[in-house]
Amino acid sequence: MDSTLIGVDTSSRQVVDITDHVDRFCTGRGDGLCSVFVPHATAGVAVMETGSGSEADLSEVMQRLLPRDDRYRHHHGAPGHGADHLLPVLVSPSLVVPVLGGRPALGTWQRVVLVDTNPDNPDRQVRLSFVADSSARLA
Repeated sequence: MDSTLIGVDTSSRQVVDITDHVDRFCTGRGDGLCSVFVPHATAGVAVMETGSGSEADLSEVMQRLLPRDDRYRHHHGAPGHGADHLLPVLVSPSLVVPVLGGRPALGTWQRVVLVDTNPDNPDRQVRLSFVADSSARLA
């Protein structure tokens, strides 16, 4: 398995498109699976359409589902920080993308995004790992 860690700055937005990072990481690797994992307790990754307003819609949905107020038992950090710790329950901290011919096999409008509602920590890391198709090595 090959793996790398990329840095992502989320200080200016809650939804950051990381598809280009995933694409570069997979280039030339043949067929397999690319794992995308966020090693943080307050962030997640998803596949969605971007550039059509969906990022703002997702941010609004997260605000409705996880309001930033004092209702949470987890109280340290910025107001509503307890909501940030619930985000990975709704937006998984990991996903797997099939890779065919060294390219992520995403649909036409699908993009891989990092979702981060936590303003206290804008310096995020994402681990990309590639597992090659073992049947290709046997052929």
